[in-house]
Amino acid sequence: QLLFERFISEERKEPPDIDVDFEHERREEVIQHIYAKYGRDRAGLCATVIHYRPRSAIREVGKVMGLSEDVTGAIAKTIWGSWGTEVSNAHVAEAGLDLTDPVLRRTIILARQLIGMPRHLGQHVGGFILTERPLTETVPIGNGAMADRSFIEWDKDDIDALGILKVDILALGMLTCIRKAFDLIAAHYGQRYELATVPAEDGRVYEMLCRGDSLGTFQVESRAQMNMLPRLRPRTFYDLVIEVAIVRPGPIQGDMVHPYLRRRRGEEAVVYPAPGPPHDPAELKNILGRTLGVPIFQEQAMKIAIEAAEFSPAEANELRKAMATFRSRGTIGLLEEKMVGRMVRRGYDADFARRCFDQIKGFGEYGFPESHAASFALLVYVSAWLKCHFPGAFGAALLNSQPMGFYAPAQIVRDMRDHGVTVAPPDVNYSDWDCTLEPARDGAFTVRLGLRQISGLNRDAADRIVMMRDAPYDSLADVQVRADVSAAIMRRLAAADAMRSMFIDRRQALWEARALRDTPDLPLFMGAPDEGAERVVPLPVMPVTEQVVADYQTLRLSLKAHPMAFLRRSLTAQGFRPAADLARSRNGERWKMAGLVLVRQRPGTAKGVCFITLEDETGVANLVVWPKVMEAFRKVVMQSRLLVVEGRVQRDVEIIHIISESLQDRTDALLRLAPDGFAQPLAHADEVARPPGSALANPDAPVHAGHPRQVRIMPKSRDFH
Repeated sequence: QLLFERFISEERKEPPDIDVDFEHERREEVIQHIYAKYGRDRAGLCATVIHYRPRSAIREVGKVMGLSEDVTGAIAKTIWGSWGTEVSNAHVAEAGLDLTDPVLRRTIILARQLIGMPRHLGQHVGGFILTERPLTETVPIGNGAMADRSFIEWDKDDIDALGILKVDILALGMLTCIRKAFDLIAAHYGQRYELATVPAEDGRVYEMLCRGDSLGTFQVESRAQMNMLPRLRPRTFYDLVIEVAIVRPGPIQGDMVHPYLRRRRGEEAVVYPAPGPPHDPAELKNILGRTLGVPIFQEQAMKIAIEAAEFSPAEANELRKAMATFRSRGTIGLLEEKMVGRMVRRGYDADFARRCFDQIKGFGEYGFPESHAASFALLVYVSAWLKCHFPGAFGAALLNSQPMGFYAPAQIVRDMRDHGVTVAPPDVNYSDWDCTLEPARDGAFTVRLGLRQISGLNRDAADRIVMMRDAPYDSLADVQVRADVSAAIMRRLAAADAMRSMFIDRRQALWEARALRDTPDLPLFMGAPDEGAERVVPLPVMPVTEQVVADYQTLRLSLKAHPMAFLRRSLTAQGFRPAADLARSRNGERWKMAGLVLVRQRPGTAKGVCFITLEDETGVANLVVWPKVMEAFRKVVMQSRLLVVEGRVQRDVEIIHIISESLQDRTDALLRLAPDGFAQPLAHADEVARPPGSALANPDAPVHAGHPRQVRIMPKSRDFH
């Protein structure tokens, strides 16, 4: 039932818009293939105009006005995301800056005027134009900053207006992840799969999705989708097609989501809006039959316009173009009276007609046709099938395909462990560049983290370490000499605790790495050989708190412990509850908890509501921050890494939220886990550990040889340590 006119029609005097998704790690290969096939004289990437956003505007105006980087950075931090719309006086004052200062005031005024202005011409991510005659006859060609890339100087919107053929070569990380997972399964389980041969309609997969257990999968991993899955409860492939499309601006703005869910659960009768006589009362049943009488897809909206509003092919094509360009040109409003008025004149309910058009407006913000939803649903199912049946291979493939998706490596590793997968740390004697599978007991496999997880370690150095590992490395010097890596790289490996197979812990490895040099010392010392040897220094064992901090700084995750575990006794004494207790909570119950901030989302369709995901050592919790609360605690929401929340529990089926009433930034508690700091990124590997006597070594604490020091967690009336 594909609406063919959406792609090609007699009225469409232009080439179709072609988008193709490729594995994101192979896109450059595809780009170079196009250059080779069609020639650089007839193929080129188009340009895109980059406009000033609030953050870039304030930073650049601040430079011109002589403000320091600290001041412009403080203002930039008050702006939500990279797509904010203004620089607010209230938010600037929130950053602790004096608005009466004339230079600062002029800076803000100029930055506001600059927002939306063109900043520079950039290279489109993958929009290729292909021409019959040489490009140089029409438009100048330039060389891109990347090697072997050339582009034209026209913006992508100009290409559409001129009717030139454009093919978008798009990158999709999940395609890379799926291919890598298939390769791991073939290598270790002896089973070869492709997208077309994955077993269909697997009941275990749908059971997993109905629980909202979809972290890492394609399209349905956001908090909104995780909340929708237990409500929609998909049981067939077409349910996934609807799942992909329903959490979108179109259905949400058209108020189509709740009616569909009520009808699916049997709480509302399935009815099909009908025109008055003498028109066919069932004319919309064929269009809306598969979605229980509720329009969900872009094609359905167009079919309703053609059938119910009697749009001609030319008008339908005008509507299609308006949906595609609503965000930038606002042309869709011109068709509102035409569509709504005609539907009402033919006997349709005015409220239904207006909701249909509101949905089309939503599609203008982000259209999602049924054809796209179906192709995406295939990747949803395949990724969920891999997660269900091969969680280790899927998790390793996800880590090997980063960056992608909503979640950081720490959450992916945690999810694997929650599904029974054993995860081993990176090690110079065991790890490849990528994460791998190692045989374990009873035919299971352990996921060995790859050297790619170590911050600051480049691929070339890692490849040399792996290639020269014909025999196990037995010392840091052995690694440096055999693999021919720099002393700085050795310090990064030591900081990441990647020497455990040599029976060297992190602190000892860092101490020994400090002695390594990139060039041999000059032979100035002429005494006996033993006199030049460095004296062995007995080092105290690094406390587990500092180990965890160092893990997060070097690997962005820790297999040893969760930072919140060290604060739990104090938190419990003060009435804070762990995330795991939410499963036993009552609707409306008051709740206090603390956790690390994983995700902050403020969707355009949520009317200013902010959604935050918190994590502690027992699980995750989802917060809802209403606009008034958001405005009162805006700085806390935007900048905290450890967030304390007080509010009430809201339960709906299996979905649990905390409705936030009060929020507090307690990132300072993380800083106390290791005095050298948790919140800032690792600037240099040496900074993770210090020789005895430094602040990190904490000489006042008792040291027990061979055992980690005990961390004392002392409850206080309004504080935790």
